[in-house]
Amino acid sequence: MSGYDDGWTPVTRLGRMVQDGDIGSMAQALDSGLPLKEPEIVDQLLPGLEDEVLDINMVQRMTDSGRRVKFRCVVAVGNRDGFLGYAEARDDQVGSAIQKAIEVAKLNIISVDRGSGSWEDSAGGVNSLTRKATGKAGSVTVEILPAPQGLGLAASETTRAILELAGVKDAWTRSNGNTRTTVNLAKATYNALKNASQSRTPRRARRVQREAREGSD
Repeated sequence: MSGYDDGWTPVTRLGRMVQDGDIGSMAQALDSGLPLKEPEIVDQLLPGLEDEVLDINMVQRMTDSGRRVKFRCVVAVGNRDGFLGYAEARDDQVGSAIQKAIEVAKLNIISVDRGSGSWEDSAGGVNSLTRKATGKAGSVTVEILPAPQGLGLAASETTRAILELAGVKDAWTRSNGNTRTTVNLAKATYNALKNASQSRTPRRARRVQREAREGSD
């Protein structure tokens, strides 16, 4: 099986398997159990990945040599079809902070457990989530609940942006805490989807979801 050849020289086992063509999808890479340590792996397996800067803040810190200023950027990446990453990064320059955050977000890619968990939906869809998802960051707690097809996203601007990148089209959301802090709201939303992806989905439900995805290709 042919692999990839674009000048990238992988340094990890997973990277070599991707380049050699032994792993041909992001789902296979995540299911391999091997650590994801090279952003180029994501570039190869998810060529249509999009990124969105959710927040930029200037952070000042006093040192022995005086006041130091850095920029903290919050970034989410996703392919709008079930894969999502999130990260924060700091640097002296805004552009460098954004690029750092994008690279780290790629390493934090998760497979979102999409489905049709609303009792108003028929089985087999991937428009929403399979079950309620809850995440926390700082004082903020976010709950994402399955919604029927066509409802859309009942969510704040930050939460909506992350759900859209993840490929979730219909959902109700609730949030508590200091939700004006974008970094905590974004991270809590990501953590909710991450927690849902790590919880166990019944085998039959996974088969129905897989068949639905394959049928939409």
